[in-house]
Amino acid sequence: MKIFGDIGQYLLMLKSMFSKPENNKMYWKEFMHQCSEIGIGSLGIVAIISVFIGAVSTIQTAYQLVSPLIPPSTIAQIVRDTVILEFAPTLVCIVLAGVAGSRIASELGNMRVSEQIDALEIMGINSRAYLIRPKIMAALLMIPLLVVISMVLGIWGGRLAGTMSGIVSGADFDKGLLEYFLPYNVVFALVKAYVFAFIISSVPAFYGYHVEGGALEIGRASTKAVVVSCIMILFSDYVLSALLL
Repeated sequence: MKIFGDIGQYLLMLKSMFSKPENNKMYWKEFMHQCSEIGIGSLGIVAIISVFIGAVSTIQTAYQLVSPLIPPSTIAQIVRDTVILEFAPTLVCIVLAGVAGSRIASELGNMRVSEQIDALEIMGINSRAYLIRPKIMAALLMIPLLVVISMVLGIWGGRLAGTMSGIVSGADFDKGLLEYFLPYNVVFALVKAYVFAFIISSVPAFYGYHVEGGALEIGRASTKAVVVSCIMILFSDYVLSALLL
């Protein structure tokens, strides 16, 4: 029965966020801070992961395509579609669930334990709207941008690995990138990015906001937030793929 109670609390938390801001300037400052933390703070790990994902995809694809009848440009097509459809939105968001999600849960959990959230409520500030809504809005803005950057860097990493190892020439790889390209794949990836961004920001915020206890409970809440976020991302990935593809 606890899971139904958690779902109810989660929905009530989301409902309470949509109240009129007490101070627009205060909310804007917090929104920009969260954009910096979620976007710029995660850019390095996203870039490194994306480049190596693309490089590994090229090498493994070439390893499996052993037939001389298959043109080398096919490698670029497979790498392009794999990176855009799955690796960039899903794998990057799972990493962000660990990086940004754990930070959100820990931050809110520490504020709850140190009674800072209670102080905001006493001052008449809607703590859910002030603390959680900017995080969700920042995630909805920055995570799709990170996914787009991941797509570009993943394809570039695949091209770099292919040309440096002699698997495929730069001209063949560029030719394969343009062959049979479906713009809908990018739209589908961005839809997944927005759904995953909402999960990454709202689920850890829920667990961090409702922490009870001390430092030990903050760590447990952060771990649980990351685990639940990853499960929900994978489940949403399956549902969106079944509905939209």
